[in-house]
Amino acid sequence: QVQLVESGGGLVQAGGSLRLSCVASGITFPFYDMGWYRQAPGKKRELVADITVGGNTNSADSVKGRLTISRDNAKNTVYLQVNSLKPEDTAVYYCAAKRVVGRSENYWGQGTQVTVSS
Repeated sequence: QVQLVESGGGLVQAGGSLRLSCVASGITFPFYDMGWYRQAPGKKRELVADITVGGNTNSADSVKGRLTISRDNAKNTVYLQVNSLKPEDTAVYYCAAKRVVGRSENYWGQGTQVTVSS
């Protein structure tokens, strides 16, 4: 059974920082590009950042310079460190796994709420 379990969300004041974690089980983690997405109320789910199997990273313009995405293949975990949080960063943050070695498979976590107060 595949599981992506996010943690680290919560309530934080504007200007603060959070580190989100996503632990994957049931997949061969090094075969997957990993990503963080977010969805604010009334808005579409959008990519925040992703990291390839080779460690290349990409991030949305809205968060560029304020975050770091990283992965630890030994722990089957992907991290998202977000600094200088803004109220507009408030959203449910989802972890995603996209298999890029062999067959195509995609998985999503259940999400973790991040609320930034002004």
